[in-house]
Amino acid sequence: MNLAEEALSAARPPESLDKPAFYTTSGPITHAEFRRFVLTTANDLLGLGIQPGDKVLLRMTNSVEFAAAFLAAVWIGAIPVLVNSQFGRAEIEHIVNLSRPAAVLYLPNMPDKEATQSLTPNSKGVIVTRDGLQTLSGEHSGESRTVDLDPFNAGRDDVAFVVFTSGTTGKPKGVVHAHRWLSALGDSNRARVTPQPNDVVLATGEWSFISALGHNVLFPLRNSVAGSIMEDRASPERILATIARDKVTLLHSVATLYRRILGTPGIELQFDLSSLRGANSTGEPLEASVRHEWNRRIGCPIWDHYGVSEAQMVLGDGPSTTQKEGSVGKSWGAAPMILDDDGRQMPAGTVGRLAFDNSYPGFFLGYLNDPEQTRKTLRRGLFLTNDLARMDDDGYVYILGRADDCFKSKGVLIVPSELESAILSLGAFEEACVFAIPDAEIGNRIGVAVIPRAGALPKISTQGGLSAALEGVIASFKIPHQMTTMNQLPKNANGKTQRSEVARLATKAMTG
Repeated sequence: MNLAEEALSAARPPESLDKPAFYTTSGPITHAEFRRFVLTTANDLLGLGIQPGDKVLLRMTNSVEFAAAFLAAVWIGAIPVLVNSQFGRAEIEHIVNLSRPAAVLYLPNMPDKEATQSLTPNSKGVIVTRDGLQTLSGEHSGESRTVDLDPFNAGRDDVAFVVFTSGTTGKPKGVVHAHRWLSALGDSNRARVTPQPNDVVLATGEWSFISALGHNVLFPLRNSVAGSIMEDRASPERILATIARDKVTLLHSVATLYRRILGTPGIELQFDLSSLRGANSTGEPLEASVRHEWNRRIGCPIWDHYGVSEAQMVLGDGPSTTQKEGSVGKSWGAAPMILDDDGRQMPAGTVGRLAFDNSYPGFFLGYLNDPEQTRKTLRRGLFLTNDLARMDDDGYVYILGRADDCFKSKGVLIVPSELESAILSLGAFEEACVFAIPDAEIGNRIGVAVIPRAGALPKISTQGGLSAALEGVIASFKIPHQMTTMNQLPKNANGKTQRSEVARLATKAMTG
């Protein structure tokens, strides 16, 4: 079993070879052309002396070159290590020390090649182009451009690739995945949203993020449908322009970007979005008001799903399921359960720690060179998340947020995601972030930072206006005590809101 061969095998039938594998700004590349690119790159890597088991760091942004380099490394048994292009020197140095890569692969236009290479003096620095690999000094690497190369014969449990977490709660962790990952997650995602022959799939995140890697690259290839590549950073206009350009049928993005798109009045009238048959949201809760507005204005549903870097999508709803307000959906392969503090399974409707049966083959092998964290996360045959959740009698899961984000005010547990959903449901804000403000009398006051939507009434963006709007929407003891307005919320390299930094900046603004 080789993950790269599995991804490319769908293009073997003659009728598939001339179909587009990817759409790009410069036009489509067919499955035949892409397969040739992968195999010539694989031969060039062998020519560089890259061996099975060697780690190869990919310092690249979304592109055909990224996809080909990733699959070429896997094809020869090397282990691609995916790094967010926005990571800075400290994160790169940490990742290099963990992975000890034999080579670092770059796009020609990556601005920090020399700076990154200075952190990896024992690694080969290589630029990936469609004309072959080049060293940083401009020399062509590899001698063979043949496409006749058998894939490395890997076991299903052998290491295939490594992705890194965003580092929300510390240094990024290397998540080690096996070759079996593609079969497990490919089947689960195929069951949730059944592919159609004319599908064109776009994910707005960088492919160093496992959700986007699966949805935009590996699953479309495995399903013999096309991926749409948005080479630049996501913005509402760029996303919709790419949909119109490539006739995208399935969109994968995050709730924040759906709110930003809808926050621009009439933006849907500027682009032809008639090809869309469905959109998918992950990364944070998506309130029902956004679903309804999206369906009304864009003309297709949004399906929610919940994923983790240690697998990918593990819960979700889709075209064949009933959507339940507040739920991220149900399992498509990984068996969820809710545990109490002692690790005992809890009955339906109660709140506890979300866990999964680790026998699902899509789960990771462990954290790179971090056995202690691996033991904490993989215990007693379970994969333990740090999320609080509840599950109903029908198996639908309701995520309440990270356990370490929750806090008590006046002795009552405050779940930030619940308040944020209530605030966003008012339709006046693009983003909201709830945080604790330590208080000697009541434990914590409730703070919130918001970004108003364009055209929102100024009054609702005041403390009194927000409090009045929330009356009857949530319990009075959950209404924020203090509010601050921001132009943007600080994000990490994977686009997740940094709650602690929001709290620091907001508290500073509140206190003058």
